[in-house]
Amino acid sequence: MRVISMPHGTTIQHETAERRLAARILLANPVLTLHRHPDDLAVVRRHSAALRSTFAKLLSYHLIVETSFARLVKTPPSPDSPLRPVQRGDSPFFTPQTYALFSLACAALLTPGTGEWLLISSLVEQIRADAASAGVELRNTPAENRRLVQAVGLLIDWGVLTETDGSLSAWSERHEEGVLQIHRPLLPHVLPRPLRNVASLADLAAQLPSGGSEPRRSLRRRLVENPLVKREELPEDERDVLSRERSELTRLLEEHFGLTLEVRAEGALAYDTEGTLSDVAYPGPGTVRQAALLLTDALTDLGRPTAGHHAPGTGADVPGLMTPWDTVRSELDTLASRHARAWAGAYVADPARLQKEVVALLESMSLARSLPEGLVLHAAAARYRPEPHAQPTRAARRLGDARPDRAGAPSEALFTESFLGEAL
Repeated sequence: MRVISMPHGTTIQHETAERRLAARILLANPVLTLHRHPDDLAVVRRHSAALRSTFAKLLSYHLIVETSFARLVKTPPSPDSPLRPVQRGDSPFFTPQTYALFSLACAALLTPGTGEWLLISSLVEQIRADAASAGVELRNTPAENRRLVQAVGLLIDWGVLTETDGSLSAWSERHEEGVLQIHRPLLPHVLPRPLRNVASLADLAAQLPSGGSEPRRSLRRRLVENPLVKREELPEDERDVLSRERSELTRLLEEHFGLTLEVRAEGALAYDTEGTLSDVAYPGPGTVRQAALLLTDALTDLGRPTAGHHAPGTGADVPGLMTPWDTVRSELDTLASRHARAWAGAYVADPARLQKEVVALLESMSLARSLPEGLVLHAAAARYRPEPHAQPTRAARRLGDARPDRAGAPSEALFTESFLGEAL
């Protein structure tokens, strides 16, 4: 048999690309199991030593890799990060009660004497008993039962539980019994840290690690985790790192995570040209995303802000465009009427719901902030304005959206001008 050797450089490039792919897989899916993600887990295990070092050194993340699972434990988000509640499919976002039920479900599975297999009804009974002991009110109502199903369902999604006979949905809808298999090796690592000796939120806060002492790591985390890093919200030491070490930041983010760094006067973002890393697609298909994109364009046309524009009442150092709520509602109504045939009827018929979800999407992307007197658009919202004479990017075509936008366009250089400067 003849062996064909490959150039040494090609092998190194392949290893680097595969290691970067493994890091991206973990950022998008912090819990991988052999049962649900066999190919992804194989890539992560192949590069586990390098990945542990990379995540610890660059982001202060802790990576656990075993034969049957991998778990990336992230640090707590910064206080100014946008809220990202858990959501399973089209179900409602997790509420504080749902998170409490999730923790109770983990505790129930760790109860001494619990075997590898468990009836769904037995798990629910244990959760209810633990809730009563902990003083957590858990009523037998349809709303509470839906939250309970969401909490247990997340454990199934993550591979901690496997439906082997029957299903959680069948139990929820018709109370048909089902059997769950427990993934014992993964279970202790589901929660980022044990909740022993925690009697209050203050106790929990005291146990959380603080990453603020190392500005390089904390800035890298912001850029990797957040859709937009606002300059006015950065501590002075992180602002200094962004200014002085921009080239090194650019190299590290691209080399290890495949992210492109873009820096402007109002802030910075590290975006993914492949469009596969984020859990929130924007711009993208669907009524809410389309309405959000068109609304920001309409409000920018009305306000005509320029570089250095600041929203009144938010402080001289906060860039943005303030629009009263009446105007926001009026513009959305106009858009809904204009696109009534293309948009989902439920949103066209319920303007209040459309506005609520559009604003929530923009806030989750750090592109807007709600105030009592109106909506404040950040200057970075101008980044997504249409360019009528440009060609669609590959990312836009992949989303099925013929409208070109600069969100998917690769950045070949670092920008220090305003987000608004180029868009207008």
